[in-house]
Amino acid sequence: MNKKLHFFQSIHFKIALVFALLLFITFQIVGAVFIQRLKSENLKQFKQNIEIPAYVNNMLVTQLNEADTAKANDKIKTILDDINNNNISDIQVVDAKGVIRGENNVNNRSMIGQKVTNTNITQVLYSGRTFTQTMYNERDNHRYYISITPLFNASGNNNTVVGAIYVRANLENVYDSVNSVTVIFITAALIATGIGLALAIFVSSAITRPIDEMKKQTARIARGDYSGQVHVYGQDELGQLAQAVNNLSARVEEAQEATESERRRLDLILAHMSDGVIATDRGGKITIINEMACEALEVSATEVTGRSILDVLNIRDQYSIRELLESQDEIILEDLDTMRDQILNANFSLIQRRSGFIIGIVCVLHDITEQQKIDRERRQFVSNVSHELRTPLTSMRSYIEALNEGAWQDPEIAPAFLKVTQEETDRMIRMINDLLSLSRMDLGKVELELELVNLNELFNYILDRFDMMLEKDSNDTREVTKNYTIKRDFTDKDLWVEVDTDKIIQVVDNIMNNAIKYSPDGGVITCRLLETHNHVIMSITDQGLGIPKKEISHIFERFYRVDKARSRAQGGTGLGLAISKEVIEMHRGRIWVDSTEGKGSTFYISLPYEEYGEGDLWDEE
Repeated sequence: MNKKLHFFQSIHFKIALVFALLLFITFQIVGAVFIQRLKSENLKQFKQNIEIPAYVNNMLVTQLNEADTAKANDKIKTILDDINNNNISDIQVVDAKGVIRGENNVNNRSMIGQKVTNTNITQVLYSGRTFTQTMYNERDNHRYYISITPLFNASGNNNTVVGAIYVRANLENVYDSVNSVTVIFITAALIATGIGLALAIFVSSAITRPIDEMKKQTARIARGDYSGQVHVYGQDELGQLAQAVNNLSARVEEAQEATESERRRLDLILAHMSDGVIATDRGGKITIINEMACEALEVSATEVTGRSILDVLNIRDQYSIRELLESQDEIILEDLDTMRDQILNANFSLIQRRSGFIIGIVCVLHDITEQQKIDRERRQFVSNVSHELRTPLTSMRSYIEALNEGAWQDPEIAPAFLKVTQEETDRMIRMINDLLSLSRMDLGKVELELELVNLNELFNYILDRFDMMLEKDSNDTREVTKNYTIKRDFTDKDLWVEVDTDKIIQVVDNIMNNAIKYSPDGGVITCRLLETHNHVIMSITDQGLGIPKKEISHIFERFYRVDKARSRAQGGTGLGLAISKEVIEMHRGRIWVDSTEGKGSTFYISLPYEEYGEGDLWDEE
C-alpha cells in the first residue's frame, strides 16, 4: 500500500524549492560580492578622509625641529586642535626620541612629555615605514583604524625621521553603513526568493500534474485495477509518457489475466497431484511447495518457504546445490526428520528459460515406503524360507544317505535315523502349513467363525490339556522330559466373548508351548484372566530365560527367533507368534509381551469385551 505523500515530500514542492534555492544562492553570491566591494570602497574612502594633510605634517615637522620644546609643544597643540575630523578619535605626535609632544584628546594630555609605550610607534620611528592596523576594542565594543605615519625632515637631501604621528579613527560608522546596506539587500533577496518560490510552485504544478496522474494510475495497476486512463495534456515528452503508461496498463492487464489463468491451472495440478512437488530458485531456496510435499515432510508451506531444499530434505551432508543442478540424480531419502518411518524417492529437474539459463529446480517426491517394505519383506521372506527348509532337508539328506549306504540293516541305528527323518518331515509340513495360514490371512481369505463362549471355561479347557500332558508324562515309564506347574489366577466373573474358538486355542497353545520350552525344570507358569476398560486380558507368565530388551519389538515378526540355535533344536518354525498376532488382530484385539532377561516373560492378549445381560445370552434370533 502506497503511503500518502505530504506536500513537502512531493516533487511539486521539490522543483519549486530547487528553483527558489537557486535564486536565493544567486542573490547570496551577488550580495556577497556587492557587500564586499561596498565595504572595501567605504574603507578606502574612510582612510582617505582621515589622512592628515601634507601641510599639517610639514607644520608638525617644523615644530619638532624647534629648539624651544615648550613653545613647540604649544604650537603642536594648536595645530592638532585645528584638525576638525569627527572620524578621528585620537591623534598623538611623537618626536624621534619617542617622547609624546602633542595629544588632541584632552583626557590624554597628561601623557605629553612622557616616553611612548606603543611598540608599533617605536617600530615606525626606527624603520621609517608607515604602519596601519584595524583593531577591536573590547572595552567599548568598537572597531578602530590605526595609522602611524613617520615624519621626515625634508630640508636638503637628508630625509631623517624627526617623529611620527599616531592617528586612531572609529570605524563603526563605516560598518554600520555596510550592515544597513546588507540588511536591505538580504530583505530584498528574501522577498524576491519568496515571490520566485510562489511562481515556481505555480509553474511546477503544471509539470507535476501529469506525473501525479501517472503515479495514481501505476498505483491502481499495482493493485490490479486496469480500468483508469491517464489524461494526455499535450504532445510533449510528458504527453508521450502518459500515452505509454496507458498502453502499458492495457498490456499488463492482458499479461496478468494470462498469468493468473496459468497460475490457477498450476495450483489445481499441484493440489491434486498424488506426489509432492517442491520448486526452488537458482540458489536452492524453496519458492513453491504443494500440500502433498508438506504432508510427506511434516512441515507447513510458510515454515519452509525461503529455506534451502538441502536442509528441508536433510541432504546437505551428501549433496550441494551445484551437484543437484549438474547431475539431477534420483535420490532415495531415508533419513528424514519426521515422526513417521518413511522412505521417499526424490527426482530432480531443472527450470530453464528459452535461452538455457537455469532459474531453479523442481523436485518430485514419491512415497516408496510400502514398496521398499514389501521388497525388503519379500527378500527377507525368501531368505528365511530358504534357510528354514534347507536345514531340515540337509539333515534328512544326511540320514537318508547313511541309510542308503547300509545303515538300514542296523536294527539299532535304522529306527533312530528314520525317526529323525520323520520329525524333520513333520517340521517342514508344520512350517508349510503355517506359511499357508499366514498367506491366507494376508490375502484376507480367512474368515472367523465367531461364537459366544465363556472365556473362563475356554481358557481352563486349554490349560487342562497341558495338565493332562504333564500327568501322561508322569505315568509313562520313560524319563519325564520337563516338570512344570500351571497356576491359575482368574476373575470370578464369567466373561462371555465372541471369538473363533479354534483360532484362540491355537494362539494360547503357541504361547503355552513356548512358556514350557523356555521354563526351567520345575518352573511355575502363571495364567491370569481379568476384565478392564471394555477389554478382557489373558496373560501367561513363565520363569524362563526372558527376552533381551532390544529383541522385544521384533518378537512377533515372521521367522524371528531370539536364540536361533536353541529354537531350531526345539522344533520351532519361527511362525507361531506371527500367526498369533494375525489371529488376535483379526479379533480386533492386541497381543504384546513384557520381559526381563533372565527372569521370564509375560505375554498379554487383549480382546474387546461387551458385557451381556443374562437374558441376552439365551435369546434366539
